Amino acid sequence: MPARTGRQYLNGLREQEREVWIGGERVKDVTTHPGLAGGARAIASLYDMQCDPKYHDEMTYVSPTTGDRVGLSFINPRTREELEARRVMMLNWARKTCGMMGRSPDFMNVTLAAWGAASEYFARGNGKPEYAQNVRRYYEFIRENDIVLTHSLINLQRSRNVAAIYNLQEGTALQAVKETSRGLVVHGARVLATLGPISDEIAVYSPRLGQYAEKHSPFALAFSIPCGTPGLRFLCRDSFDLGRSHFDHPLGSRFEEMDCIVFFDNVEVPWERVFLYGDVELLNGASNGTHYSAHSSHQGAAKNLAKCELVLGLALLMTEALGNTHLPHVEDRIGELMLTTTMTRALMRAAEADAKLDEWGVMCPDSVTIESTRNLFMTAYPRMIEILQLLGSSSFMLTPSEADFKGPLAGHIEQYLATDTIGARDRVKLFRLAWDVAGSSFGSRQVLYERFFASDPLTRARALAAIYPKNETMERVLEFLKEEDGRV
Repeated sequence: MPARTGRQYLNGLREQEREVWIGGERVKDVTTHPGLAGGARAIASLYDMQCDPKYHDEMTYVSPTTGDRVGLSFINPRTREELEARRVMMLNWARKTCGMMGRSPDFMNVTLAAWGAASEYFARGNGKPEYAQNVRRYYEFIRENDIVLTHSLINLQRSRNVAAIYNLQEGTALQAVKETSRGLVVHGARVLATLGPISDEIAVYSPRLGQYAEKHSPFALAFSIPCGTPGLRFLCRDSFDLGRSHFDHPLGSRFEEMDCIVFFDNVEVPWERVFLYGDVELLNGASNGTHYSAHSSHQGAAKNLAKCELVLGLALLMTEALGNTHLPHVEDRIGELMLTTTMTRALMRAAEADAKLDEWGVMCPDSVTIESTRNLFMTAYPRMIEILQLLGSSSFMLTPSEADFKGPLAGHIEQYLATDTIGARDRVKLFRLAWDVAGSSFGSRQVLYERFFASDPLTRARALAAIYPKNETMERVLEFLKEEDGRV
């Protein structure tokens, strides 16, 4: 099957019944539910780009299995040129959503592609040869059927005491509870399945388990199943799509990707969908062993760049509309936004320039550089939003609704809200977009999301320290200290 269209994606959601709950009610159709439909339409628009003649060559490539055109985010790049081509594709999608959908399908596509190329990793240690085969077949399945995946990585936390630091409490954490001839039965809960209600399947794994003294654990799991699997339940937070127009709520009305708690009530995972089971060391080494984190960071960098471009563009337009671009404090803040945007782009391009073939024959972005994009954005994005708030000031409050432009005060609005450079309607439309980025519930969720997108700051600092070539820099200093004093 070639790359899907948006209509095919939406039809696939309707055909697979799944158990999704929001506001105490079960959702009958995620494609029409007022709190979810906007996000589904946004994903559909990404799939339509694949079939748009304008983008077709940038968005797809020829499948090595069928010869059909499939999504380019599924490619395992073998050259720098292919790595760069994948980045172009990911940027096209990220810019389409203004970087506001952190879990667009390419995020999981690049992850599973890395697994597929490194499938033999899953047969190491206590892994089984069939696990490698399962991973390989599953990668081919999602590539050829253009499957949309969500994922859940983290167990729910009952306590923050030392004994509970790894969130592996019986009865809460997701674990294998039974083996049958058909598969593995799992029970527990996971967070945070972003895009869960409007995905085809859910992948379940952990970045690390923390049980370093144990060789085998029922908590060590990696698998993927359809979102309609019996016993699988998605509990949504409140939707940030408030049912307003694109004028009134430009981002929330379009890009609500939803976050969920996922309950696994004795869910049976077929053996052919199990990729890793029990082996703690294998699970903890999967990121370095398959390099999937570097590839998902590459996708994240494209998303971050699109987000930077949106905030910077907004800031420039806002200050132009208000006529204060020449003020020193405005120039300083705009300069900071430009610097963050430039650093994000530079890190992504440097990671591509320094990419190397890994042991699986895949062109892998430089790990230190590409992982740095995650560390940077945890603090850079909240700061960018703060700058936007400072630049907008009270103008964020001068934002009547679309209905007001048709009401009895329309003339007053047109007269008094215009500036020397922009009409009232265009000013209000601009600042309603800025508010959706910097002040609304949708925008606040984005800030929280970016703060913890890749875990907490300390964990990220430790992750970067673990791969940074520290000895090289220390040796330079030691060599300098060894030089003899050559002063006259």
